[in-house]
Amino acid sequence: MSPSTLLEVRDLKKYFPHKAGWFSHGKKWVHAVDGISFEIGQGETFGLVGESGCGKSTTARLVLRLLEPTAGTISFDGEDLLSVDRKRLKNLRRDIQIIFQDPYASLNPRMRIGAILEEPFIIHKLGTRLERKGAVLRLLETVGLGSDALSRYPHEFSGGQRQRIATARALATTPKLVVADEPVSSLDVSIQAQMINLLKDLQKKYRLSLLLIAHDLNLVRYLCDRVAVMYLGRIVELAVTQELFSNPLHPYTQVLLSAIPVLEPSKRRTRIVLEGEPPSPIDLPKGCRFYPRCPKRIPDCEKEDPALVQVRKDHYVACILEDQPWKL
Repeated sequence: MSPSTLLEVRDLKKYFPHKAGWFSHGKKWVHAVDGISFEIGQGETFGLVGESGCGKSTTARLVLRLLEPTAGTISFDGEDLLSVDRKRLKNLRRDIQIIFQDPYASLNPRMRIGAILEEPFIIHKLGTRLERKGAVLRLLETVGLGSDALSRYPHEFSGGQRQRIATARALATTPKLVVADEPVSSLDVSIQAQMINLLKDLQKKYRLSLLLIAHDLNLVRYLCDRVAVMYLGRIVELAVTQELFSNPLHPYTQVLLSAIPVLEPSKRRTRIVLEGEPPSPIDLPKGCRFYPRCPKRIPDCEKEDPALVQVRKDHYVACILEDQPWKL
């Protein structure tokens, strides 16, 4: 773990028990996250992308200790996050916050906005009552809202305003790492750009490290320094953002990027349409997990489950053709 590394995840796994049917034998497991490794540096925005069910949100909850991992390690700021006691974990939660996908569900509808934003200060015993009031006002100003919001309830705001409030709450304890789980997916397209620019400005202002979970690849391209692509609980490609988007090596990454809408016809990629559905995370296929749907598969893909290996500077891919990436 280098001095500039804030979060380091190694061989992280999370299996959920699956209730088998009457005629099934033995206990089965859902392999939600199955041995992933990555790190996030100080002030870095790290993107985690992939289709629904690939394990992105589960990874976020593991990092936050909202779920306990089946195996693996999580180090935060040089400290083993999985071995700390409850008291220390409470203190660490000041430094790790989350912006949930649905701002309405994550805000207590019975509490006024002033009380919602003051709550983190009370929980962590920060400041006097007068100091907390001043801090709440500064938070509202930071996210572009006025003092008139203090006495109002969440339902009185638009979706974009509620997400700004959720962002302000996440920033209340001046965290080092913020996990943003699909922060704009529930918002209207007309106000998504406002939230995206707000996140970018706040990341620069506070030098936050940001773990961004997203489906929107244009959002990821705009905000992130590095990107990891997940498929069925595994990271299949990881690279610097510009490198990943200009030179995707894994067939699954190529499929995702081919689906991005592009206005200029000369810059459009040939759309790659996958056949079939993703395999079940309970009964995983032998060999490469992408093999049953891969448009470039070869017979050896069914025999070998490739590891994530470095193929060029800061570019990692999990494919048996990694030694000849230009053939992918």
